[in-house]
Amino acid sequence: MEYPWLKIPYQQLVEYYTIGRAHHALLLHTAAGNGVDRLVDELSRWLLCKQTKCDKSCGECHNCRLMLAGNHPDYHLLVAEKNKHSIGIELIRQVIERLYSYAQQGGAKVIWLSQVELLTEAGVNALLKILEEPPEKTYFLLGCREPSVLLATLRSRCLYWHLVRPNEQMSMQWLNRHTEGDPVEYLTALRLSGGAPIAAEQLLKAECWQHRSALCSVLFAALKQGDMLSLLPVLSQLDVGESLHWLSALLVDAMKWQQGALRYVVNQDQQALVYQLASRYSSMSLTQIVQKWLICRYQLLSVVGLNRELLLTEQLLSWEKH
Repeated sequence: MEYPWLKIPYQQLVEYYTIGRAHHALLLHTAAGNGVDRLVDELSRWLLCKQTKCDKSCGECHNCRLMLAGNHPDYHLLVAEKNKHSIGIELIRQVIERLYSYAQQGGAKVIWLSQVELLTEAGVNALLKILEEPPEKTYFLLGCREPSVLLATLRSRCLYWHLVRPNEQMSMQWLNRHTEGDPVEYLTALRLSGGAPIAAEQLLKAECWQHRSALCSVLFAALKQGDMLSLLPVLSQLDVGESLHWLSALLVDAMKWQQGALRYVVNQDQQALVYQLASRYSSMSLTQIVQKWLICRYQLLSVVGLNRELLLTEQLLSWEKH
């Protein structure tokens, strides 16, 4: 297993299927960047393999070769169509039609849907019907980020499995082996990514890390000059969801600094900036500023047609008043 933190969950799941305690529908709850796709890939190979070796697929049978080539006819990957952010009923119907015909390789059939939250209402209803009476030897692997937003009827038809994030020490060791850089930066990236090591690895890539560094540099200068509007150009150029997440994390770190909780600071590589924020604003002001930025981020990510530059300008001017 490429990701060591997935080894035990994988072995546990295989054992469940081996002894018949598993369910035909598995709901995998995990954060982005934890490697769930790799886990599902390994599990799917094992389910489809005809010559399994304990908890491993043989890698040699016809099914394994088809999986390795990425064209197994009984492995169905459900993803949103290009330029769409949802999965409708038509895609579900197409898969159902294939499932009710005989398995082309005479064995199991596997369906992988990485984000079940993307299903439209009609798509969910179609999925519910087949989950209630699935074809024989058919396995549904469903990933989700927020199980609370799923219908109770959907959750009740699945075996819920929480794929927890690895501990910080294991993630740091993995990043140290796979990334070149400063351990303090590894820790910062890991905490900014919610403890998900693969997401942290992506954040540490040169272009993305440089964008964050630029935001921190401009913010440091803006605090000294009292000119928060100077942040507008850099915020306008970056991915708004990510940049406002970075900004909010710095403000929350300043609140931790004021409370003496330095070991829990996320931005360990920006302690001078965190100190500047902590010394310039009261705890109440920081709380208000953070709340406004979180609301701003939510609006920009969820409301269609908002004037991004205008909203960011209004927010920065409000910050200056503090």
